[in-house]
Amino acid sequence: MGAMPVLGLPFCVRANTQDFDSWLKDLRQEARGKGISQGTLDDSLAGVQPIDRVLELDRKQPEFTLTFRDYLARVVNDARVEKGRRLLDENRALLEQVSRNYAVQQRFIVALWGIESDFGRLTGGFPVIAALATLAYDGRRSSFFRQELMNALRIIDQGHISSKSMTGSWAGAMGQSQFMPSSFLSFAVDYDGDGKRDIWTSLPDVFGSIANYLAKSGWNDDQTWGRPVSLPPAFPADQADLAVKKPLSEWNAMGVRKMDGAPLPSRDLLASVIKPGGGEDAFLAYDNYRVIMKWNRSQFFATAVGTLADRLVEGS
Repeated sequence: MGAMPVLGLPFCVRANTQDFDSWLKDLRQEARGKGISQGTLDDSLAGVQPIDRVLELDRKQPEFTLTFRDYLARVVNDARVEKGRRLLDENRALLEQVSRNYAVQQRFIVALWGIESDFGRLTGGFPVIAALATLAYDGRRSSFFRQELMNALRIIDQGHISSKSMTGSWAGAMGQSQFMPSSFLSFAVDYDGDGKRDIWTSLPDVFGSIANYLAKSGWNDDQTWGRPVSLPPAFPADQADLAVKKPLSEWNAMGVRKMDGAPLPSRDLLASVIKPGGGEDAFLAYDNYRVIMKWNRSQFFATAVGTLADRLVEGS
């Protein structure tokens, strides 16, 4: 849920010519005009200053680009699969209930939880208000982050969490589900009924919020996400594209097969053939794959979520 880097701009350069204190004063006035209480603003914005480390991370270029296989090996490794299976089993009763209520299979809830935060272990240690203020003041994508900052202040104002406890990634993604504040307001739920939508410490709220996001984004629990496939040697390169959708029967007629060489399922779902990163690995992507991509527009990410979800229940 992070942000794209920018080329060639030192992190110490800021596009905003207004000094930060003046900028913050204007922001306070705007927030008050939008109904955020003075108490929330005083508590949340007291002592806030730009964080250079946030700007450094925003500007940082990756030293190399991971191939899809490297990425998959990193995020869907045996240790994560084993941990995910254990946690799926430990939380079975809760996950079954959430799954029924939102019509989202348990394994996809756990897979997203695992890839976003390693099942709640890595949620980010940046103060979200200061991080978002830094990026909103910076000027490069100020309107986006200014809106996310307003959303974060609204979340605090609604009493879901204190500003001190609102921690997340350097780009403002929060909690065990790594929701941006806008996603929190749209999709987070108070599943445990304590009056707060707590994606930081409440597993019922974390699972319910992930499931609600998928359900509201068009998830169909009568289908899976897709599957790895083998392509025939003469498969047309222009057909491996999310924009190309065909029934499974047509892909089958073109020589697309399951990994063991068997024909594709007889159920005539619409699917696309994809090759993440342009590599050798090919997959069929169903409509639920597109739902995962509403969460994160990366094919690497969406394919990893599906792969982890499958591995969590492999052999069961």
